[in-house]
Amino acid sequence: SRVLGNPAYSNLPRKFKSAVSGSPRHDVAHEINDVSFIGVVHPEHGPGFDVWVGGGLSTNPKLAVRLGAWVPLDEVGEVYEAVIGVFRDFGYRRLRNKARLKFLVADWGPQEFRRVLQEEYLGRPLLDGPEPPAPSAGARDHVGVHPQQDGRFYVGAAPMVGRISGTKLGRLADLAAEFGSGRLRLTAHQKLVVLDVPGDRTEALSRELAELGLRTTPSVFRRSAMACTGIEYCKLAISETKARTADLVEELERRLPDFDEPVAIHVNGCPNSCARFQVADIGLKGVLVPGDGEPVEGFQVHLGGSLGERSGFGTSLRGHRLAGEELADYVERLLLAYQDERELGESFAQWTVRAEEGSLR
Repeated sequence: SRVLGNPAYSNLPRKFKSAVSGSPRHDVAHEINDVSFIGVVHPEHGPGFDVWVGGGLSTNPKLAVRLGAWVPLDEVGEVYEAVIGVFRDFGYRRLRNKARLKFLVADWGPQEFRRVLQEEYLGRPLLDGPEPPAPSAGARDHVGVHPQQDGRFYVGAAPMVGRISGTKLGRLADLAAEFGSGRLRLTAHQKLVVLDVPGDRTEALSRELAELGLRTTPSVFRRSAMACTGIEYCKLAISETKARTADLVEELERRLPDFDEPVAIHVNGCPNSCARFQVADIGLKGVLVPGDGEPVEGFQVHLGGSLGERSGFGTSLRGHRLAGEELADYVERLLLAYQDERELGESFAQWTVRAEEGSLR
């Protein structure tokens, strides 16, 4: 209510991404939002939030930075409004290709940003605070059956590359009412969660969801795959994404049924990174590639990106572009090379850093 409908902030750009999470899973991808508040416990003041600013992907990806400031719950709105005020007054709003907070933060750095925020907008210093602890065990996506604090459970399921029909949504609403309290949540990872399920009903709900193609124990490929809207509905897209990624997932499940290492495959139809291809193990960006006479839809390959303890952007293989029908053969070849060459406990992203270029192509 401090910001929405307030004429003082009516000229923000088309995209200003905000996130708040109290989950130890760090489930909102705070590393790539304009501003995020991540739950932490201050050693003296108790539960509150750590503030991050200046993240974003698209054609100039940048990771958010910590301000090192701790904010209690009742001050989040005030600090959030102040961050927006800094961007409005100092951000490069008149430059369309730099109309994001990440460019200002990159130029100023976190210390200067915090100083201006405190002195010119809040009129007081913020408390220093601790860094959020490493994410708790398990993925950020909330897939599977997990306990709530009230003794009930939530059940997270993975639609195929985030796509679900209206008919299935209707049935999903019925299941949420039948097995839970009617509450559903959508995650920042193209997954969905049914809340408030009694412990003795989670298995039955999981079976019902599976009948809709919404699996609570999906393969590593189905669980981690993401795809943007693609050329089917987006005027910016160069390549088709949803159906192509679904076909890729099904093909990998058939070819590599025993592959069990988490590997995120994100497919994006253009450079704008709605599906976050720069922070995926295998990121595929839509491009045109030479065909028989005319260019055809294809993808540029980015490898080794991640969010979390080892946040970083994937590396683009110079000149390495694939036609859409080449994806399954390439990803299979890549994953088999990883299985053959990896060291004990080495993740896919870590392997891509040291692997010979021949293994990556």
